[in-house]
Amino acid sequence: MSHSPHLRAALDAAAAAAEVIRGLYRQNVRVEVKADKTPVTEADVGAERAIRAVLEARFPGYGFFGEETGSRAMESEYVWLVDPIDGTKAFVREYPMFSTQIALMHRGALVLGVSSAPVYGELAWAERGQGAFLDGQPLQVSDIAELSSAALSAGNLKSLARSDAWDRYGGIVAEVSRIRGYGDFLHYHLLAAGKIDAVIESDLNILDIAALAVIVEEAGGRVTDLAGGPVTLATTSLLATNGRLHDLLLERMRWGR
Repeated sequence: MSHSPHLRAALDAAAAAAEVIRGLYRQNVRVEVKADKTPVTEADVGAERAIRAVLEARFPGYGFFGEETGSRAMESEYVWLVDPIDGTKAFVREYPMFSTQIALMHRGALVLGVSSAPVYGELAWAERGQGAFLDGQPLQVSDIAELSSAALSAGNLKSLARSDAWDRYGGIVAEVSRIRGYGDFLHYHLLAAGKIDAVIESDLNILDIAALAVIVEEAGGRVTDLAGGPVTLATTSLLATNGRLHDLLLERMRWGR
């Protein structure tokens, strides 16, 4: 399978990060707490440095926005968005529900995503107009169009739980066929593969989901914030679906109304 130079660079960067991560997993690494009260380890920092080295060597004029090493040249036509370990808490507690997220933004639009879960053992990627793939196999969302037949997964819902939309969310939970909280990268991989049908999260960072948004959309799905707006650098909530359920869930949630 041939890849564009952008995708090849992102995949190589993810592989470099995976080496760092696997070498430190379950090694009792030291954990520090950042100003935003989230944890960071030497694996996070080392993985991001490995990613940055690959991407900046291949595309030195591109911008870079990383979870751990900061940002540069954000005004560039192309900007890489990187979370070296999305799910650091899982990494620290030694279960494999974490991943490396690498996305590319072109003039404000997300055009490429790589989602690498080196210990769980999945690698997904997508480029605009080229489809989405998991471990080399094409991905396609489901065609389920009714909530009563749908499987819904939810991530962090703290803001939702404090909002007027919480009762409306409860109504959705009562109506769907199955409710789970697969979390982090996994429920987006499952959504893109047609194994679940919708994902709701009210508290996230663009670096967590930029790559995954491209993967879901290239698999035929739809991704917006919970109010139905486009995914941008400022996005903090997400509704990702197989497309058929999207407008219905937006209306039922009525986020911010």
